[in-house]
Amino acid sequence: MIRRLLLMALAMILLFVANLYYGSVAIPAEAVTHMLCGGVAEHSAWMYILWENRVPQAVTAMLCGTGLAAAGLMLQTIFRNPLAGPSILGIDGGANLGVAIAMLLLGGQFAAGSFSLSGFVLVIVSAMIGAWAVMLLLMLFSRWLRSNTMLLIVGVMVGYLTSSAISLLNYGATEEGVRSFMVWGLGSFANVTADRMPTFAVTMAVGICGALLLLKPLNLLLLGERYAANLGLNVQHTRTLLLGITGLLTAGSTAFCGPIAFIGLAVPHLARLALGTADHHTLMPATMLMGANLALLCNLISTLPATVVIPINVITPVLGAPVVIWVIVNMQRS
Repeated sequence: MIRRLLLMALAMILLFVANLYYGSVAIPAEAVTHMLCGGVAEHSAWMYILWENRVPQAVTAMLCGTGLAAAGLMLQTIFRNPLAGPSILGIDGGANLGVAIAMLLLGGQFAAGSFSLSGFVLVIVSAMIGAWAVMLLLMLFSRWLRSNTMLLIVGVMVGYLTSSAISLLNYGATEEGVRSFMVWGLGSFANVTADRMPTFAVTMAVGICGALLLLKPLNLLLLGERYAANLGLNVQHTRTLLLGITGLLTAGSTAFCGPIAFIGLAVPHLARLALGTADHHTLMPATMLMGANLALLCNLISTLPATVVIPINVITPVLGAPVVIWVIVNMQRS
């Protein structure tokens, strides 16, 4: 088990390094090595590409993949549903609605007296507000609804409502606004620049640490809520806490990178398949490592064409959909 985790960690390091050496702009490997060792490149553009684009992009992919995979595993454990993922509760939809309001309704600018927001800052704030609004709504419902199934249905219905509102905003928006919103929805790890990295990194790190601190409650929930309660676990409090951490990870990744699809849904199954265990003490680290690996691989694939960068959400379904299909077929057989 430890050996497999070490192999996953080694793969993550190799993929991270590959993201630094390879990109849509060809830079000699010796020049990249020289810059990473503190040297100055012969072309200033190479310095900018490495330190302002490739390094932040690789770190963003690693953190985003780690957080979304952890969120997916927690949701699948909470709801005891193998097809649960970060988007299933409508948190992604809330972030999408927030960005749609900012781009399509407000035209990318918001002003109230001397206070004003515009551009990418407005997108981040709007996405966070939308995601947190849905998350707080779900946490409120979690206090009323004892059944996880009912809470799951509420999340799906919230997702439908946000989707309907977005469709209405798209219908009355300008062509430029619709295009901007569509491009944001395709997802990108390149949105987090060096100056935005501290905020993004802290947000994701808090959520990831929170997930690692709840491994024992997650294992207890595998036994069933009644059994977990008999063992002294406050199920309702734990469920609210898990929803809060999941919401933080989903909101942070969606706000900065757009709605990244399939990582949270597919990666936990890949980790279970690789380890053959449901123990979160090993399954959670494996899921995080595999999430980081998948995100780094997708980011690397997105730069394969020399003339254009492929959006992340074009690649993730190609890698994630077969896993989901396998899960569904396996459920039918069992």
